[in-house]
Amino acid sequence: MTDSRYLKRTILKEQIESSHLGESRTLRIYLPPGYNEVLSYPVVYCQDGEEFFNFGRIATYANQLILDENIEPFIIVGVEVNTKIRTQEYAPFGDRFEKYTTCFAEEIIPYIEQKYPVRRTPDQRILAGDSLGGSVSIHLSLLYPELFQQVISLSGAYYKQSQDIIAQAQNLTDLNVYMIVGLQETDFESDTGIYDFVQLNRETRDLLQERGATVQYSEKDGKHLWGFWQKELPAALKYFLPEI
Repeated sequence: MTDSRYLKRTILKEQIESSHLGESRTLRIYLPPGYNEVLSYPVVYCQDGEEFFNFGRIATYANQLILDENIEPFIIVGVEVNTKIRTQEYAPFGDRFEKYTTCFAEEIIPYIEQKYPVRRTPDQRILAGDSLGGSVSIHLSLLYPELFQQVISLSGAYYKQSQDIIAQAQNLTDLNVYMIVGLQETDFESDTGIYDFVQLNRETRDLLQERGATVQYSEKDGKHLWGFWQKELPAALKYFLPEI
């Protein structure tokens, strides 16, 4: 990761005014090497956008994949969140959950698709998130299956309310989920309690598969930290993005 080519990244900041949230929201947009407005690109939408760029180093990894591993160039959109109200927006029991998911689908997606040459089919949009960001990405795919069918879930926080919603789904055959969880995440303390994320992810994998979803699932040594997730990002991206 010391190659200077990986560090020459084009990252733009945008502000979108959300009528659903009643506030502006910052977006970070990564444009790939050789970006050309006349082309079209797959797009990765990240919850916790600032963390994906700063701690996940997703733009640096993207450059590496595109320049050295012949992965098709893609655009990344990081949606920033106020950590103080993150649970309220990302968890289905949160009082801002409906506003956030509606903003994501009905305001952020159209804004990006009007301004950037991203592809507009569900097989070319990838949602990515860690912890509650992983679970809200699944919820978005359930709420808007016409928009989202591909999800990267890094140690998803699949609390009972999320599992109950997934259990109510009838047919998830179009959904494709890349799930990974760390084996040292068995007693993680969150703002809502202490959870065994390994067990929660195993149960959620089974719920998804029982409803026809495709699930690429793995457990590895790791804690509920970006130090673990960062190293897993390239494989997760390669799972969905083709070589050229």
